[in-house]
Amino acid sequence: MYEAFYGLEQKPFSKTPDPHFLFLSKNHEEALARMQYAVEERELVLLTGEVGSGKTTLTRALMDSLGEKYRVIVIINPQLTPLQFLRTVAKRFDIEIPHNFKDSLLDAIYERVYKDYESGITPVIIIDEAQLIPTKSTFEEIRLLTNFQLDHINLLSLILVGQTDLRKRLNHKTYLPLRQRIGLFYHLGPLAADEMKEYIEHRLRISGLDSPLFTDVAIKKLYRYSGGIPRVINSIAASALLDGFGREMRIIDEPIINDAARELGLNGYREN
Repeated sequence: MYEAFYGLEQKPFSKTPDPHFLFLSKNHEEALARMQYAVEERELVLLTGEVGSGKTTLTRALMDSLGEKYRVIVIINPQLTPLQFLRTVAKRFDIEIPHNFKDSLLDAIYERVYKDYESGITPVIIIDEAQLIPTKSTFEEIRLLTNFQLDHINLLSLILVGQTDLRKRLNHKTYLPLRQRIGLFYHLGPLAADEMKEYIEHRLRISGLDSPLFTDVAIKKLYRYSGGIPRVINSIAASALLDGFGREMRIIDEPIINDAARELGLNGYREN
């Protein structure tokens, strides 16, 4: 709607996890590097972060960075019983089993993983929204997958991605066997204040615009309202562009950001 008015080729502040728009802040670059290392070493890694901090976008970027020697399996809705979890993993491996016994599923998955190893392929299982895993018994099946190893090497990599509460949950003593298997931990924080302008300019540049569109004061206010959380930044900025287009304002200034934040209920005006 407003793209032509601002000279944009596409919307710069979509909330979809498009790795094409990924801005590698210091935190995001470190998180991506740790996941890449975990994949190379076939480790279990735990990535946590606030809602909207960019966790899913990072996993998409990771997937794009992996070559043909990796088999990537993504589970985006892990609200599964232990049996459902194993059936889902087996299905992603293109394994067809006429019965649903857990031992048979685990054996079949192991056979496929070992065949991948012999073929020079590393399976990578990414479990997004892992805080939604309903029971300890499902986490136990995840732990059992880390037993797929030879004397000198693990046979697959596992990446658990979830909100902040996931780490708190796994810190409970009942999850100690799983936590001891986690080789890398990383918590993805918000953007720093001095990264905010670069983030805005990065997304505008990817969308085809090299000239400034937001004033420095508007960017500072945008950071104040968003707390540096990328999804919240995108929501406010997209609303501001739509509002600016309606007012025929070529530059987004502080009042437009204030109005966008108020519309989204982010500056104390939220009634409910």
